[in-house]
Amino acid sequence: MSLKERIGEDIKTAMKAKDKVRLQTVRSIKKAILDKEVEVRPKGQDSLTEEQEIELLSQQAKQRRDSIEQFRNAGRDDLATKESQELAIIETYLPEQVSDSELEAIIDEIIATSGAASVKDLGKVMGPAMKQLKGKADGKKIQALVKSKLS
Repeated sequence: MSLKERIGEDIKTAMKAKDKVRLQTVRSIKKAILDKEVEVRPKGQDSLTEEQEIELLSQQAKQRRDSIEQFRNAGRDDLATKESQELAIIETYLPEQVSDSELEAIIDEIIATSGAASVKDLGKVMGPAMKQLKGKADGKKIQALVKSKLS
């Protein structure tokens, strides 16, 4: 079942359960998918690839994480809680996140194969790391780990 079909089923389920937060979140994901499909249509693509879907969901999750941080800094815990609930729903559609130990092992392997030795070589590691870990780990977390390993 494609992500678009799964989203459609989840909208029906949320409507029947009268789960407003889930319904709103899933509808926003569907809108983002439809917008992205319209964007790629001139390139001869009818629907999104799995990689594009993961990228889109990762962007949605990142937006929620940033919003949570900003709301907490502004003392708006009510809005931060709402965003946290939406983030949890979005994460159910993303691939399973890698554990900290797995992430560290992958970064160590990339550093070894790229020959990176200092923070100046950050780009050599970040490119392959982001490509390999797309949707499986947060970019800020990856960057912080790579920086700590290279310093």
